[in-house]
Amino acid sequence: MDDIIRISSSTRWEPVFGYSRAVRIGDLVVVSGTTATNESGAVVAVNQMYSQARQTIANIGAALTRAGASLSDVIRTRVFVTDITRFREIARAHSEAFGSSPPASTMVEVRRLIHPDMLIEIEADAIIRSAHEPASSAKSGTPAKNNKTTKPKAKAKTSGATSRSKPSRRK
Repeated sequence: MDDIIRISSSTRWEPVFGYSRAVRIGDLVVVSGTTATNESGAVVAVNQMYSQARQTIANIGAALTRAGASLSDVIRTRVFVTDITRFREIARAHSEAFGSSPPASTMVEVRRLIHPDMLIEIEADAIIRSAHEPASSAKSGTPAKNNKTTKPKAKAKTSGATSRSKPSRRK
C-alpha cells in the first residue's frame, strides 16, 4: 500500500473527535465533513447559505491543495444541509465550483450540525489525475512518509495524529 498522509487544519474539533481534515493514500484524497469556518475556526456568514457553501468549498479546496489535489480532481461530494428548501443557494455555489468538472453528489437535510450557526457541511473525495505533489513533499522532492500529519504553516505546532504503515504495492 501507499503511504498514508494525514492533513490537519488545526480546527478545535479535530483533536476532540480524533479525525483529520483530509487523508491521502496514493492518488485518492478523502476530505472530512467541512464547514464554513475561517482560519481561527469561527463560523462565517451566519444565516447566509450561499456564502457558507462557498466558504465550505474554499476550505475543501485548501485541504485538497495541501494534499496535492484540486477541486477539479473531486469525483464525489456529500452535502449535508439544515434547510434543504435553500437548495438553489447551495446548488449555485456547488455549480460555480464544480460546474466544469461535476462530481457525483448527494444532498441530505439534517436536523442540525455541530454548531448552531452552521448551515452546511460537505465531504469530498478526489482522485488525482495529474502530477500534483503533496504540499509536505513538494519542496523536498521526496515522497511523504507514514505518520506524517501536515498542518497549515501558521499553525504547525504539534501533530498527535497517527498512521499505519503497510507494505508498498507499487508497480
